Amino acid sequence: DSTEEETARLRFMEQALHERVIGQEEAISVLSKSIRRTRAGLKDPKRPGGSFIFAGPTGVGKTELAKALAEFLFDDEDALITLDMSEYGEKHTASRLFGAPPGFVGFEEGGQLTEKVRRKPFSVVLFDEIEKAHPDIFNSLLQILEEGRLTDGQGRVVDFKNTIIIMTTNLGTKDITNGPVGFQASGNAQNDYERMSGKVKEELKKNFRPEFLNRVDEIIVFPHLSHEELLQVVDLFIKRLRDRLYERDMSIEVSPAAKERLAEIGWDPALGARPLRRAVQHEVEDAMSEKILYGEFKNGDHITVDFAGGEFTFAAAPRGGGSAPAAESVPAEV
Repeated sequence: DSTEEETARLRFMEQALHERVIGQEEAISVLSKSIRRTRAGLKDPKRPGGSFIFAGPTGVGKTELAKALAEFLFDDEDALITLDMSEYGEKHTASRLFGAPPGFVGFEEGGQLTEKVRRKPFSVVLFDEIEKAHPDIFNSLLQILEEGRLTDGQGRVVDFKNTIIIMTTNLGTKDITNGPVGFQASGNAQNDYERMSGKVKEELKKNFRPEFLNRVDEIIVFPHLSHEELLQVVDLFIKRLRDRLYERDMSIEVSPAAKERLAEIGWDPALGARPLRRAVQHEVEDAMSEKILYGEFKNGDHITVDFAGGEFTFAAAPRGGGSAPAAESVPAEV
């Protein structure tokens, strides 16, 4: 029975989301509980399946969690509809989102949001940097949150009951962004989190009308990643690389020194862990691709990556008989 199956899956929701999102225990826990409430039928059936504000600095996993949620709930990463609200700051852009009225330019096309939801009613809709949207847009958003539907420019009713609405913002996180939190022993992470949480909610109250904030199921605050968590993100990217190498019968081991260096290069005070993927590509994958192309590394090799004397070093040795990838120290939860 599919409902039993879903119930069983929902019990392990946190675990599934943690496979893709490092850290952010609190965010994942609040989100999972809220989704379970919805799925257990404890919410107004007219409203969307969930509405959340994800608040926090750049590069700490807000978008990644939205992606993970879409994949978890709908088995489809493409079930994520992303709208960059910095493109909808002018008054006239509201019609681009919800469809232009008859007789106006763009009438035939329908709205960026309404068309996508009409085609994919089961989806996670991500409004990125919601604070940048024009105030007019909030009236329509409020209607979606309250009634679970919206009439587009062409007069068609678009149903949002099966969508999950996520709005991201970094309001209230500006002054928190200054210190490279990843690389300092923070006095007390819990205090920092509560301070940041309070600050974020204060800023949201200044920027959004109370009836809008009251309609959102949860305001979820994402703190900076700790140094330990940054290293886990590095492990996650290395694991993905290892899976690709496995197809070539190659394995890889990355030394703690190399991981530390990648975490250091890949963390930026303003961008969080966003540059990390690029750091792994640039410092490790590019060098390895060259060596594979020039025949220095061959199928069946075990590759060791280290960082010494200010640079990354690579060594290859034929793998010992076994066909399983070489063991590598990766935390169990990654």
